Amino acid sequence: MAASVPGTLVYVDQSEVRAGKIDEARAAARELTEFVRLNEPHILSYSIYFSDDGTRMFVVHAHRDAASLDFHLAVAGPQFKRFADLLHLLRIDVYGTPSDEAVSQMHQKSEMLGGTAPVCVHELEAGFARLSAASAAD
Repeated sequence: MAASVPGTLVYVDQSEVRAGKIDEARAAARELTEFVRLNEPHILSYSIYFSDDGTRMFVVHAHRDAASLDFHLAVAGPQFKRFADLLHLLRIDVYGTPSDEAVSQMHQKSEMLGGTAPVCVHELEAGFARLSAASAAD
């Protein structure tokens, strides 16, 4: 049965990979993904993608609620510093309603990774999700 999940958040960011840094960015992305997998049992999904030409990196993660995003930013936040010499953050989009603290932390991430990336919050208008609790435990 489908259930309305108004508290669910989806985070998407896009960064430009600095010239000559694609191999380091890929290695750092794999390490960060493993860190998140091991340390954030409540995150629903966490994925990092690169454009075919290796010039862009995209991070997409889903959270069951604002507290999960808060936890992610607190736990993984210190890991983001590793990317400062590898990427220039272009934008952050959050679909759902994050806490004020999360928005503040995303602005801090923007400053650390380039300083000019907008943080855009998109409030839910309508929708539903079919999410399995078992998949979040993997």
